[in-house]
Amino acid sequence: MRVLITGASSGIGYSMAKYLNSMGYDLVLVARNKDKLNKIKREFKGKVEVVSMDLSIYDNCIKLHDRYPDIDILINNAGFGLFGEFNSVSLDKEIEMIDINIRALHVLTKLYLADMLKKDSGRILNVASIAGFMPGPLMDTYYATKNYVLRLNQGIREELRRKKSNVRVSVLCPGPVRTNFDDVAGVSFSLKGLDSDYVGKYAIDSMFKNKFIIIPGFNIKALRVIFKVVPDSILVRFVYKSQRRKGR
Repeated sequence: MRVLITGASSGIGYSMAKYLNSMGYDLVLVARNKDKLNKIKREFKGKVEVVSMDLSIYDNCIKLHDRYPDIDILINNAGFGLFGEFNSVSLDKEIEMIDINIRALHVLTKLYLADMLKKDSGRILNVASIAGFMPGPLMDTYYATKNYVLRLNQGIREELRRKKSNVRVSVLCPGPVRTNFDDVAGVSFSLKGLDSDYVGKYAIDSMFKNKFIIIPGFNIKALRVIFKVVPDSILVRFVYKSQRRKGR
């Protein structure tokens, strides 16, 4: 079976790739950093193909699908965040974030889902965040992109259920994870981040168990329960204060 993973050169994407490689899956690893991808290819065993590609460019998403149409598991992991007030964050960086976090994920999900529906088999794991369940002042655009990912997949899941399709979709919604996300976003989380390898293994194991919303870690699961009962007017204030403490 062949798995395509975006954002595979570091962090959760790399951890998921490493775990799947140990399980004997053929891999197509996609990221911008060619040197890191080639290093991973030398490190892993079995069939591993690497693609250095900027998925914020729409045409590249189409080219990727055209190049690798036969995929059994798609993992959309590529993405990044930015910290700062909405009116002060670079518009160019926000558009790039939207292009990667939303558009690339949307396009690849749509293209590969069509292929999987024809075969009536396949899995798609889209990486969102615990941020997808709440508003995110001081990281407005990032939180909004993860809301999009979560809601999109909730709708797709219901459509698949009504078709009685054997295609499965899952959404990974982690809290803080020890990766380079903090450096890119310019934040420092007060809550201790989970180990990336733990999150990667937990995500893959949960996906194969057909879990839809995947939330690693007891503390984050508990927060999710709290979010369900706290009014948005209070939640947004809590998030703002939390964000201010982690901003660098």
